[in-house]
Amino acid sequence: MELTLVVLAAGMGSRYGGLKQVDPMGPSGETVLDYSVYDAVRAGFNRILFIIRRDFETEFRTTVGARFAGMVSVDYAFQSLDALPSGHVLSAGRVKPWGTGHAVWCAREALKGPFAVVNADDFYGAGSFVQLAIFLKKSLPLKFSKPEFAMVGFRLGKTLSEHGAVSRGVCTVDVKGYLRDVEETTGILAAEVGTGPSAKYAPETQVSMNCWGFTSEFLPHLHERWLAFLKEHGSSEKTEFYLPFAVNDLLKASTIRVHVLPTESEWFGVTYREDKPRVQAAINALVAKGEYPSPLWK
Repeated sequence: MELTLVVLAAGMGSRYGGLKQVDPMGPSGETVLDYSVYDAVRAGFNRILFIIRRDFETEFRTTVGARFAGMVSVDYAFQSLDALPSGHVLSAGRVKPWGTGHAVWCAREALKGPFAVVNADDFYGAGSFVQLAIFLKKSLPLKFSKPEFAMVGFRLGKTLSEHGAVSRGVCTVDVKGYLRDVEETTGILAAEVGTGPSAKYAPETQVSMNCWGFTSEFLPHLHERWLAFLKEHGSSEKTEFYLPFAVNDLLKASTIRVHVLPTESEWFGVTYREDKPRVQAAINALVAKGEYPSPLWK
């Protein structure tokens, strides 16, 4: 079975101030992305599809993609502002990218089987990829009354930054472990997460970190939501079509079901440049425990 890991790598990271997808984090110069690919491959994924932009294609291929040559199948898809459905024209004032939902839509022709979707600059932990691989392998032969997909759910308390506010997809999960709702919430501060009476969020609150498992059945539904988005926001200069928004709309319409796969895996993210030393220390600690070799690729 071909299992594809789709890596969302088209963003430059405006708050970070650079191309953080290729910034060294591991003890031998590994990027966060290196660890995601490593974990995915040992979990059973055998194809990597990077969604990038044309303007840094050469740098990305030589700096990142070349690392995996010969170890796993590597392909590329490209996200661009003018990648629109037939009959739609790019607004003259639009300069902001369309968002993560649009990125996956741009890769639709390259996705024929089960696939996971992750951010290029998030460390999800080995357990997250194992759970996604198991779900996708088990689900593919089954026939459901409606398409069933998966999302790895992380604990909010483990996904914060001490250097500023973060945006998280705050989840509501039913008693059977199915996702009911994802509310994209901005401006969450570490001080607001706790157990005291003034806390806004409990540390164990499940959040989406854009770690999904889909089959190709998802793509026609994504296309439908993209068309609906363009009808309402096509002339907007800034409104984005986020992948969790598309999923949420489909959930509300009872079109799909999404299993939440809770994980205790460590999540590390570099939202701000000041986060880098913490992420480096966390990865070094995992290497010291023997969870990863150093260098990662030999």
